[in-house]
Amino acid sequence: MFESIKDQIKNINKIVVVTGAGISQESGIPTFRGKDGLWRNYDAMKLATIDAFYDNPKLVWEWYNERRKNIFQAQPNQGHKAIAELEKYAQVIVLTQNIDGLHQKAGSSKVLELHGSIVTIKCSVCDYREEILTEISILPPLCKCGNILRPDVVWFGEILPQNVWKNAIIFASQCDLMIVVGTSLVVSPANTLPIYAKQNNSFLIEINPENTDMSIDMDLVIKNTSAVALPEFVSLFKKNSYD
Repeated sequence: MFESIKDQIKNINKIVVVTGAGISQESGIPTFRGKDGLWRNYDAMKLATIDAFYDNPKLVWEWYNERRKNIFQAQPNQGHKAIAELEKYAQVIVLTQNIDGLHQKAGSSKVLELHGSIVTIKCSVCDYREEILTEISILPPLCKCGNILRPDVVWFGEILPQNVWKNAIIFASQCDLMIVVGTSLVVSPANTLPIYAKQNNSFLIEINPENTDMSIDMDLVIKNTSAVALPEFVSLFKKNSYD
């Protein structure tokens, strides 16, 4: 699967892994865009915009309670674990579009959450922010300041956390290797990260069961799942460390 690059492994020191919903789908978390996606029974615009939230915060929170319950029960798969294991052999930064915290649960120490975290709740007005791992019982929940609390995620039409995004660009621009895993690369601006890496002459690997719009720009395309492909990729580093 990775035989064509086994000789390059010894020259790789900085790895950036860009992950999307596909890797979490392997842990039982539905994607937005797949046939079993989260949008199947709902209009996305009624659930994932700030206007929709203010229009019907109880409905949005009911949906997010279900998502939180599903995510808290989910466990990292072999793809998540392989990314964490890579830290034994190189400097690894994970830039994820996922909001589920599974990379951290798997043991990855340097994770930038581009779209926020469903674990964290924040006030829609003041600076209150807190990780809450239990079901939200009163809907919609209210802050001590009296305003509505919301999931600390990036909704459609909102900008990414700018400090996170600026650091993501820096890491993407400095890596030797970028691995793009389980993302269709259609969501902006995260889909520009491979461009920053390419400008640094980084080697680009895409791992996805299906081609994406950027497959043609990759140096190596692996049409497989992350749970299958990533452990095999890590094995190259293991072999190299023994040589």
